[in-house]
Amino acid sequence: MFSRTSCPPEWMSSHYESYGDRPRIGSKSRNFCLSTDSNKKLVLQIDLSGTTKGFVMSSFFSRLSTMVLLLTLAGVSACIAGDRANTAVPNPSVDAPMATAKAEQTAVVAGGCFWGIQAVFQHVKGVTSATSGYAGGSAKTAEYELVSTGETGHAESVKITYDPSQITYGQLLRVFFSVADDPTKLNRQGPDQGTQYRSSIFYGTDDQKRIAEAYVAQLEKAKIFQRPIVTQVVPLKAFYPAEAYHQDYAAHHPNNPYIVYNDAPKVAHLREQFPDLYTSK
Repeated sequence: MFSRTSCPPEWMSSHYESYGDRPRIGSKSRNFCLSTDSNKKLVLQIDLSGTTKGFVMSSFFSRLSTMVLLLTLAGVSACIAGDRANTAVPNPSVDAPMATAKAEQTAVVAGGCFWGIQAVFQHVKGVTSATSGYAGGSAKTAEYELVSTGETGHAESVKITYDPSQITYGQLLRVFFSVADDPTKLNRQGPDQGTQYRSSIFYGTDDQKRIAEAYVAQLEKAKIFQRPIVTQVVPLKAFYPAEAYHQDYAAHHPNNPYIVYNDAPKVAHLREQFPDLYTSK
């Protein structure tokens, strides 16, 4: 199954399209990326025991590989869709009232790769910013390579800054459960696996805790999802912004295969399911 790689930051550019398993420090995983050489030929870059090897792929093989990739990911998408909600996710019965004046509040959620979560909320009306980062662990381990081990307590998270006079906390959670996250997946989302990909709502106030817990209970009681919800509702101790190259990743690399097949559909579903909340910004 295709997922993000541990390509160095300089690999995470428009020049490279990344595939493969994400890094696990101390593991025996192998990372591979596709790129193009100076002659525009497709090159398969493979990290073998710390040594990167390059292999030029023929035009026929590259096209065949693309076809296999498309068919494989179509099947993966179908499987993921099969685990989604039985019906439309309803509005929360417990929510904060819409503010009467412009203000600024924040919410922090986690549900798989932060690239996709950030991309979704950047297109939600009333959201002024969405920042990829880490929550759940300590400051000294809030680094991508360390978080990727799954042993830091961190989850790849997104801090959402929003105007409560335009959108409520409960409405943000509705978007989260509807299109950004599959709350029935334990320690995984799509092709990514590990505790750093767990589904979590990090509440910053007692009011946020009350709303989140009531909403999870409401969805469970209504059996909105085919499987039990495993989303954690836990206190936010601190949020640490991720490295610069992770910020706005989907916007900067729209043609990256990971974005195309895992994250772009989330934004498309947001536009389809919530036309009144969607903004193209």
